[in-house]
Amino acid sequence: MSTRSSPVAIQTAVPVPTPSKASATAPSRGSSDRTDSSDSIAETKQKTVKVKGTSSVDVDRSASTGRLKTMRNSYRVLKNLTPKQMDDFMNSYVIYGLDWENEAQMITTLGPDYPTAVHDCLVSYYSVLNHLCALGEVEKMYIPPLMNAHAGILDNQLLYEEFVAREIELKSGDHVLDLGCGRGRVAAHMSKYTGAHVTGLNLDADQLASARTFAAKRKLPLEFIQQDFNVLPLKLETESFDAFYQIQALSLCKDLPATFREIYRVLKPGAKLSLLDWVSLPAYDSGNSEHAELMRRIKPLIGAVGTPTAEKFHTALEEAGFHVLKSDNASIDGLQAPLIERADGYFRRLQSLVLALVKLRVLPPHFKTLMLRLTQDGQAFIQADRMRLITTSYHILAEKPRS
Repeated sequence: MSTRSSPVAIQTAVPVPTPSKASATAPSRGSSDRTDSSDSIAETKQKTVKVKGTSSVDVDRSASTGRLKTMRNSYRVLKNLTPKQMDDFMNSYVIYGLDWENEAQMITTLGPDYPTAVHDCLVSYYSVLNHLCALGEVEKMYIPPLMNAHAGILDNQLLYEEFVAREIELKSGDHVLDLGCGRGRVAAHMSKYTGAHVTGLNLDADQLASARTFAAKRKLPLEFIQQDFNVLPLKLETESFDAFYQIQALSLCKDLPATFREIYRVLKPGAKLSLLDWVSLPAYDSGNSEHAELMRRIKPLIGAVGTPTAEKFHTALEEAGFHVLKSDNASIDGLQAPLIERADGYFRRLQSLVLALVKLRVLPPHFKTLMLRLTQDGQAFIQADRMRLITTSYHILAEKPRS
């Protein structure tokens, strides 16, 4: 079953002008069904890239990090992890065997104050995971949609981010909110590409420290706020943002309707909202033992507490007052597998090297624990993507009405 079949009727999207700094043409907005709008993403991205062989893509890399320096810095942090930090990181995985919708299980496992327990687990998890991811091509901690089959993970990330900047109509001087901003690398790219001011929210102080340092060195107009977006209201003024985007953060959201109502509050009338997230697809059957086992293995790998569907996102957005303009899988042919395989292959090769160095006592023993945990169940992710059971590249564009 194709992932491009529309689960709900979607309003016709409006044209999106290209920012002055963008080198690509804006995607078509003339379609009213999900098949056409999904195709427009893929077709647009293929037009925006200039492939020379298989390595050169026309994107703005001016805010990208130096890979070797980033890897070296993260290696130092990981090498010096304390036993308590290691224990807290490994124990944090308990939350990914749970689901927000099963409150009884949450209470049984974590106690009555389970939201605080989840928060503490997320802090322990991300304070280590962000450095593990920085050892490879996923410092931004997301596998992007497959926007160009000839490009790698980093360039597909940039292609998707530039697509988002165009579809939410960012221009110089605009204020945009980035929910779950991580190390602020997406925010930096958005700002360099459009001239917009970006405010990023994240619960992890370690990542925010990195984001602030990175932005300061490049003199970018970025602001970062430490806040768990499950603790509402947000520390933001009403109608203070011209646009909003988030990338693979809402699987951690306890209450989608309440969160979208709060985002609606802080956006100006006419502002656009772009989401990229994890969803289970129509082909997924929780009663199928194979499907359920794949889901059980994937959630810890991608860090998902909730298991949303596209329909749940639509309902929560519309109840908050947004109009859904587009809803589709942003990957070419609805498959991320080529990029997931690339990331999985890299980290498996890195794991082999790390295990050898641990055996030779060049690296401390806890590196073996970290790498085995990081690479666990990558094949399940690839299999479920190819079976079209789940995706982490589901894309929604919505708008706050002007009146």
